[in-house]
Amino acid sequence: MILSDKTIKKMIKEKTLVIDPVDSIQIQPASVDMRLGNDFLKVNENSLPLMTLTEEVGYEEVRGKEIIIPPHSFLLATTKEYIKLPDNLTAFVEGRSSIGRMGLFIQNAGWVDPGFEGQITLELFNANRLPIKLEAERRICQLVFAQMDNSAQNPYRGKYQGQRNTVGTKVFEDIENTNS
Repeated sequence: MILSDKTIKKMIKEKTLVIDPVDSIQIQPASVDMRLGNDFLKVNENSLPLMTLTEEVGYEEVRGKEIIIPPHSFLLATTKEYIKLPDNLTAFVEGRSSIGRMGLFIQNAGWVDPGFEGQITLELFNANRLPIKLEAERRICQLVFAQMDNSAQNPYRGKYQGQRNTVGTKVFEDIENTNS
């Protein structure tokens, strides 16, 4: 079941769902708009011949109130908001339609597990032929919340739990890489 604005407001008030900070303008009929933070990561292309799933990826951090994404470029960003989901609630990350119409694809692999806590790292891709300038504090994406039939038996407590600012891939920490 997708949560309505009424239920989202009630859960925030009761503190069973944490979104901090949040303003009433962000709460939509069936979602909550998330704002862009001021911390960004770009793969350090000059230090790597290629990326693998077994080695740590190097990033260049950029902090500021705005950033320009060149055409056909990838960038990691973060939400301004810190969230905490209860163990019986999951969320989908969706780009805002108005921004998608500019050719900016926004994801975080599209899914936030029940029990997750932290800022959400967003994967941004400019599919346009023109650069796109983004400004911190602007609504960039939305979370759509879905109530689960039960609390998760194993809620998320993984390697991204509690993350703040933009966090690069930790795929090199996957169990497949530690059992060799």
